[in-house]
Amino acid sequence: MTTHQAPDTATTTPDAPAPGTAAAAAPVRRRRRRSPSEQRTARDIPFEILNYSGFLLFAILCAYPFYYLIINSVSANDVSALGDVRLWPQGLHLSNYQQILGLDGLTNATIVSVARTVIGTVATVLASAFLGFMFTQERMWKRSLWYRLTVFTMYFSAGLIPLYITMQTLGLTNSFWVYVIPAIVQPFNIILVKTYVEAMPRSLQEAAEIDGAGTFRTFFRIILPNMTPILATVAIFTAVAQWNSFQDTLLYVTDQKLYSLQYLLYTYTNQASSLAQAAQNAQGNLGSIVSAATSQTPTSIRMTVAVLVVLPIIFIYPMFQRYFVKGIMLGAVKG
Repeated sequence: MTTHQAPDTATTTPDAPAPGTAAAAAPVRRRRRRSPSEQRTARDIPFEILNYSGFLLFAILCAYPFYYLIINSVSANDVSALGDVRLWPQGLHLSNYQQILGLDGLTNATIVSVARTVIGTVATVLASAFLGFMFTQERMWKRSLWYRLTVFTMYFSAGLIPLYITMQTLGLTNSFWVYVIPAIVQPFNIILVKTYVEAMPRSLQEAAEIDGAGTFRTFFRIILPNMTPILATVAIFTAVAQWNSFQDTLLYVTDQKLYSLQYLLYTYTNQASSLAQAAQNAQGNLGSIVSAATSQTPTSIRMTVAVLVVLPIIFIYPMFQRYFVKGIMLGAVKG
């Protein structure tokens, strides 16, 4: 009887190193994964150069108008009036700011603008946050109806004359609150906040309700502290709109004590020639010799007042910038 010998499973292949040898003991070397910066090829370098150059050019185009205002406001007024100040200030001086800050009504207008910006921003942010939260609550009575009526006002309005009659009937004309109350409810801001709240974990509110928290307590203790990015976004939109607004003063206010700084900028721009002559006459009455480089011109008044109005927003915006992109993205994209 023929027997079949089982194959030897322990036989090693000729290419495998023998056990116990240096080759078998040597650790296996793994190739180090290169970072994205090391993975760049020669084809990517021209694209990056073009990309950064484009962004740099765009940044310069955005920053140059502000730089142009500043250098013209501190340059010699006769040179600035001719339009010869383009890249560097010429005949540096600060007398423009000293004379503009001394104009009648400017201090009071600044106080009005700061007050309306602070109070209006706080009121609008709180109203947008609360209404945006309430429109996500299914137990709210007629929630869909109120939300649709709010959004409806984004596209349709009664018109300027009915709006003025409404403000007059409510007693808001020639009142400081005409700057605040009509701007509290902003449908666009409410939509941003509503979308942001819908993206938050539902378990946060459910846990608060299990612990016995009501609607207001849930909002102020749970929801509101977790809405910093979108609230910062709404605050930027509102603060810029409040600070730059002058049409409400033009339409509803005749009391000079309630004039805003932007409305004065509007009047100074339209009356720059007469203001320049008044400033020169005031200096002449003081017995000083007005030189051509420091005497006020319409151009110097426009530039100086524009800088005074723009600077506060330029300094405030970087404080909220880290929240701005995150808030606008989370508030605008659902899912």
